Amino acid sequence: MIYELAKKLLFRLDAETAHDLVTRQMVRAQGITPLLSVVRRAMARQAMSRTLWGLQFENPLGIAAGFDKNAELVPMLVALGFGFIEVGTVTLRPQAGNPRPRMFRYPGREALVNRLGFNNEGATAVAERMRRYWHSVSSEAFRAHPPVFVNIGKNKEVSLEAAAENYVAAYEILAPLADAVVVNVSSPNTPSLRDLQRPEQLAQILSALREARSRARFERPAGTHPIIVKIAPDLDRAQLAEVCDVAVRMADGLTATNTTIDKARLEMDFVEAGGISGYPLFELSTAILREARRLVGSEYPLIGVGGVMGSREAMAKLEAGANLVQGYTGLIYRGPAFARDVVRGLSVGGVR
Repeated sequence: MIYELAKKLLFRLDAETAHDLVTRQMVRAQGITPLLSVVRRAMARQAMSRTLWGLQFENPLGIAAGFDKNAELVPMLVALGFGFIEVGTVTLRPQAGNPRPRMFRYPGREALVNRLGFNNEGATAVAERMRRYWHSVSSEAFRAHPPVFVNIGKNKEVSLEAAAENYVAAYEILAPLADAVVVNVSSPNTPSLRDLQRPEQLAQILSALREARSRARFERPAGTHPIIVKIAPDLDRAQLAEVCDVAVRMADGLTATNTTIDKARLEMDFVEAGGISGYPLFELSTAILREARRLVGSEYPLIGVGGVMGSREAMAKLEAGANLVQGYTGLIYRGPAFARDVVRGLSVGGVR
């Protein structure tokens, strides 16, 4: 009830302004240790432990990239009950992103449209924030901490020919402080970025990142430090097959999917330009996930994201072949109990 009242007030604000306001309040709140403990107890959830890439996940629900672009909210997101956290998208150099307004709500469809354009503080600033956070965590909590992924992207002004070098430079700064790195080649809001899903471009990037991983010195010691590729939902079957072929050979997993540019999904007369997330993305992203599972086989790790608004959608992602699932827009519309409620619903549904 409290969140529903707060949501009514927040939804009177521009979507990005509301998000910035909530972020500032979450940062303040997580700095108060007793309050953070209260949140953690209130969001107590069923344990649904699983292991992937040598990493331990208390439950299969993560927060997707985009909510915490600059790694400001990790303590609060952990307290809210997410089984893993993905920060970013982070680029090598800071960038302002596209002009505002650039985020729009469609409450009747439980959807968001964004054309943010990788606005972030840059790899060095985000890495320093992550380093300070890890140094503040006790040794016992450090070992048991939910995995933290970092999502990396290309700076807007960097050409496709120079993309691999740009990704590697960001990776070298951020990967030592992360449990996994997600390679974003699928945002619709950076011109030509989705061209990096072409087999020759993707293979070049992944080859360079694998080489960078081989020489990296990781401060986060757990797991195999996977490199995961995040793909678009708007790929046709042939394109998806090409991406999956490259990923199986050169990456450690796929995230399916990013936002869609298919405006018909919103079933509205006018839709702002940008990527659509939320419930209208669910059917399309799940179909891509299911086809990806068929193409990559039963053992290859997949993360399902897109339209997870509750446990029903999360269950459908798992049944379609996901090992893990993520939400973002669901947290906006359903509130701070989102992770707790999804995981409880999965537990009731028999997921182990």
